[in-house]
Amino acid sequence: MELFLKYPIDVQNELLLKLVSAAKNTEFGKQQDFSSIKSYTDFANNVPIQRYESIEPLIERCRKGEQNLFWPTPIRWFAKSSGTTNAKSKFIPVSDEAIEYCHFKAGKDMLCLYINNNENAKLFTGKGLRLGGSSAVYEDNNTYFGDLSAIIIENMPFWADFSSAPRQETALMGEWEAKMEAIINETIHENITSLVGVPSWMLVLLNRVLEKTGKNNILEVWPNLEVYFHGGINFNPYREQYKKLIPRDDFKYYETYNASEGFFAIQDRNDSDEMLLMLDYGIFYEFIPMSEYNGENSKAIPLSEVKKDINYAIIITTNGGLWRYLIGDTVKFTSTDPYRIKITGRTKHHINVFGEELIIENAEDALKVASDKTNCEIKEYTVGPIFMNGKENGAHEWIIEFKKAPENLTFFTEELDNALKNCNSDYEAKRYNNMTLAMPKIHQARKGLFYDWMKEKGKLGGQHKIPRLSNNRDFVEELLKL
Repeated sequence: MELFLKYPIDVQNELLLKLVSAAKNTEFGKQQDFSSIKSYTDFANNVPIQRYESIEPLIERCRKGEQNLFWPTPIRWFAKSSGTTNAKSKFIPVSDEAIEYCHFKAGKDMLCLYINNNENAKLFTGKGLRLGGSSAVYEDNNTYFGDLSAIIIENMPFWADFSSAPRQETALMGEWEAKMEAIINETIHENITSLVGVPSWMLVLLNRVLEKTGKNNILEVWPNLEVYFHGGINFNPYREQYKKLIPRDDFKYYETYNASEGFFAIQDRNDSDEMLLMLDYGIFYEFIPMSEYNGENSKAIPLSEVKKDINYAIIITTNGGLWRYLIGDTVKFTSTDPYRIKITGRTKHHINVFGEELIIENAEDALKVASDKTNCEIKEYTVGPIFMNGKENGAHEWIIEFKKAPENLTFFTEELDNALKNCNSDYEAKRYNNMTLAMPKIHQARKGLFYDWMKEKGKLGGQHKIPRLSNNRDFVEELLKL
């Protein structure tokens, strides 16, 4: 880490040329003339920016057993990407190099950073509770697919099972609700010192632990619990609920940024809300300013050209055979020495029906302000547009499931609207005198609505996420019916 902190651009450029050299004799490498690439400029000129749809035919051939298509070493594992509730699955290639030098390396680095910042940590005196993917690994044509977390658990060395709970067989169970019950039964008598998993599903598990044990908070069950390593979704909407469940002033939260495509960043300081971009995991980074974003036809810039506080879409080139791949996430740099980031949302998950350019970061910042002012707690939410109809203005329609509802929903709506205006000038302009956008419309969801919706779609647990913002009404309509 010290090396890439000192020489970030050199490390990235050297890594790019290594990846290109390694894959020059693959089918893709020959197509794009990798042998002629001697610099980043050559690379950007030779290789097009790609979405999943562009590379799907090659991936399908690889899943059927063909090799040396886009990466030289055999690829047997595919992470079935479950990002949002879209029906279509993506199968992301996971090479042995990606498992060893990206995902496993990140796990070690995450622990190193935590221990380095907390010398008195007693993490290794107990076990880490891992809440991974909701599906087991499946075989198909001598290749395997499953949630990334299931692939990681399946490939872990045998000794890693000694420091983790639940056991591997339980962690890989497919049926989510049976798995939750099994995890609780297996862990409530263990000495759990850390938690690892997605905040929304971990919250469900912890609440069920309290129901089962009759305890008032999680520290009564696991008194030595000291850190929660979380990622996958924005933690801010869940922060207050976790503070109540784990009422310990010195309890630590460490954010990570990992996806099926790779492990990208880790919080490197206590009590920080930004993450260090990890530059030596076999991933070369490029960025597209969202103000100029045009999908695969965008012009990208390398890490050396990024600036602070600009919203960028990320492009990755990896040791799993993804080349200039648009992963669909957006980030902002909070620092360029070292390179630290915050996740701001998704390239697709925003609302821009009326030119308001509302991103997830705006929505969650505004929800926090409105919740603080009305003394309420939000469990889940989603937002879609109300389209203009004749002389009627458009608006945003919110479905919010509260853990603790506001006393006055109208006052909450006004506070949310004001907070959105304060953090997004485009939204404020469209709301001016109700000219384009009317006041938001908010539905208070019944208890368990979002859980039931995910269950109906077969998407309970693991890395499945509730889509927050959408440019269409599909999710809103489905939820209103339920």
